[in-house]
Amino acid sequence: MTTLAPSPEPTPSAPAAPTSAPAASAVPSVLAIGPHAVQPPVVLAPMAGITNAPFRTLCREFSGGKGLFVSEMITTRALVERNEKTMQLIHFDATETPRSIQLYGVDPVTVGKAVRMIVDEDLADHVDLNFGCPVPKVTRKGGGSALPFKRPLLRAILREAVGNAGPLPVTMKMRKGIDDDHITYLDAGRIAVDEGVTAIALHGRTAAQHYGGTADWDAIARLKEHVPEVPVLGNGDIWSADDALRMVRETGCDGVVVGRGCLGRPWLFADLVAAFEGGSARTAPTLREVAAVMRRHAELLGEWIGDEARGVIDFRKHVAWYLKGFAVGSEMRKRLAITSSLAELDEQLALLDLDQPWPAGADGPRGRTSGNNRVVLPDGWLKDPYDCASVSADAELDTSGG
Repeated sequence: MTTLAPSPEPTPSAPAAPTSAPAASAVPSVLAIGPHAVQPPVVLAPMAGITNAPFRTLCREFSGGKGLFVSEMITTRALVERNEKTMQLIHFDATETPRSIQLYGVDPVTVGKAVRMIVDEDLADHVDLNFGCPVPKVTRKGGGSALPFKRPLLRAILREAVGNAGPLPVTMKMRKGIDDDHITYLDAGRIAVDEGVTAIALHGRTAAQHYGGTADWDAIARLKEHVPEVPVLGNGDIWSADDALRMVRETGCDGVVVGRGCLGRPWLFADLVAAFEGGSARTAPTLREVAAVMRRHAELLGEWIGDEARGVIDFRKHVAWYLKGFAVGSEMRKRLAITSSLAELDEQLALLDLDQPWPAGADGPRGRTSGNNRVVLPDGWLKDPYDCASVSADAELDTSGG
């Protein structure tokens, strides 16, 4: 576990608590994303409000700079119109390489303009396209996980993105489909290969499942068999480094995309690097070490936003994830979740029983788990997968920054 001091720079690593784990034989050691060699083949999933520059910094520090760390989802219209919030979201630290941006869009022309802007202004080294987001504000406009159902529209977006990307590799992330009656991932994968996409990530759930139930790793294996021309990355239910190794072995995928498993646990990337490099050590921090990471996370957010109070307030949503499994009472959790300065955060963290060891079961599921949701779609969306007339004219007017 890396012990972090209050300053922006981490102190030397403290020994991790080793546990037994399978060796990483028969798993890939490198993932090719165009000209970029991602070693080990581990990717931080884009998560709205989470994978901003400060969180990516923490994950990269624990990984030793190894892996690929993708930005939050960026709305293409907002990027083209240089929305202030969006321009902040696409900021990368000087140490981030390759720089990876995920885009959301439903209009091929606007997506093409956004990708061309990224190339012309050297804003990133890699573009990922979001066809997996299941939240209503995205699917109701025909975006995210709703879009692959419209095969011609998917093809048009991919063609514009790849055609405007120049030397930058374009990848895509998607789900199995809208629901069990509208499965799209095999068709979408073939279209992606035809249009020159460099790699495909599949979350083994439908949009209707959101984050509930169990991810379908068999679907990842089927996609790998269906599109052997490009790397396929698996996503869903990776809660530990050993889960990642098991996914690769069971599905044959070329790498893994880790999302909710690292919420409040950026040191998971240290475990992932160790696992893919054949090591058995796994990180088991004490609450004191966790508290140091919490403090650094809040500080980085304040520096990034340019306001300490806003940074600490933004950090509040991470508190429960960091404290998962530890013996911290509800009142203390509430006090930590209403802090608005680093001094207040320091004061409350100092009151914790900081010598607590890493709790059993804390490596398990975290984050959202709801499932069996009704997918909100544009009127008539499911009538014909080849009729794209139902795409809303205002679908690209969202300037929320993703």
